[in-house]
Amino acid sequence: MDAFQAVESVARASYGRLVAYLSARSQDVAGAEDALSEAFRCALETWPKDGVPEKPEAWLLVVARRRVLDHLRHQKVRTDAVLKLRLVAEEAEKPSMFPDERLKLLFICAHPAINEGARTPLMLQTVLGLDAARIASAFLVAPTAMSQRLVRAKAKIRDAGIPFALPEPHELPTRLNFVMEAIYAAYSTGWDDVAGVDPRRRGLAEEAIWLARVVVQLMPGEAEARGLLALMLHCEARRQARRGQHGEYIPLSRQEVTLWSSTMIEEAERALTEASACRSLGRFQLEAAIQSVHAQRALTGQTNWEVIALLYEELVCLTPTLGALVGRAAALAEARGPMVGLAALEAVAAESVLAYQPYWAVRAHLLNKLGRQKEAQGAYTRAIGLSEDEQVRNFLIEQARSEG
Repeated sequence: MDAFQAVESVARASYGRLVAYLSARSQDVAGAEDALSEAFRCALETWPKDGVPEKPEAWLLVVARRRVLDHLRHQKVRTDAVLKLRLVAEEAEKPSMFPDERLKLLFICAHPAINEGARTPLMLQTVLGLDAARIASAFLVAPTAMSQRLVRAKAKIRDAGIPFALPEPHELPTRLNFVMEAIYAAYSTGWDDVAGVDPRRRGLAEEAIWLARVVVQLMPGEAEARGLLALMLHCEARRQARRGQHGEYIPLSRQEVTLWSSTMIEEAERALTEASACRSLGRFQLEAAIQSVHAQRALTGQTNWEVIALLYEELVCLTPTLGALVGRAAALAEARGPMVGLAALEAVAAESVLAYQPYWAVRAHLLNKLGRQKEAQGAYTRAIGLSEDEQVRNFLIEQARSEG
């Protein structure tokens, strides 16, 4: 591995941990990010000449700490900087291991003083390393608007003096939902990059699962935390079956079940069972239950679509997201026929699905089953145009060709 690859690898694996650690000591998220950016810039200049250090993370941390220290020294007008100066100065030269404080930073980002619409995006950027453009895309806002929102949120943390500590136990539940949303959004981003070709998203799925496990340990009585863990484990269990030998996309219904990880499925089932014992049903548990029914195909060879359709009905009542509405339509089509599924699909508000690829892929499939090939081809064209993944695009092109 050359120096540039090493920098990229450390950035991907440790960015969130380093930002969380530095922020906890400087009380300044934006300042910690600036210091870390400077450390990475320094690494790109130094490592190609001097070689990659034995402990790259520790090297970056020492450089970033010095930058934080320099920054604080220039803040002569703030008396509270003295304490921070002392704290950071004491640690500035320590190359030792540092504790993982990402979870703490996640809960800080969910503080009630921060604008609700900025909490999850802030977690995705500072803790999980997603760039503003990708976050903006996920939240359907312009990148500049998202960047401004994130800057304001970091300034709020600094100016309001929000403490860098885990909230009191009674405060955790009110912040938990935002934390779980961020973890699941990070997992989904990593899950979409199934081939692992995007270095910005490499390892995100594993990090998200790790964070979910920590949340479960921190809050063992929270059913939804266990539901989230179960959901991600069920999805992750199918990673090896999602692409063919040459990278081609394979839909869930055609996946080879022997490639599914039975170990992960068993852990997911345990988490879901433990969640149900809490008797507090939520969105993540329902989504995990749907995946659990799919997983039964490994044992029975069949998929119980009627049960999946009923679970989607519950999910839509609880959280009528676009994904849930389209998923329900697809399940109804499998359980009760394409006409029922298409009716459910057409009940979704037209303006909300203009750029939603799964809607057009499902619509094309159902129209074809109903013998409306011309309309199906139009829907396929729309779905193909909206597909960002080349292999998914190729799959849809082949479907349209074979059904046309």
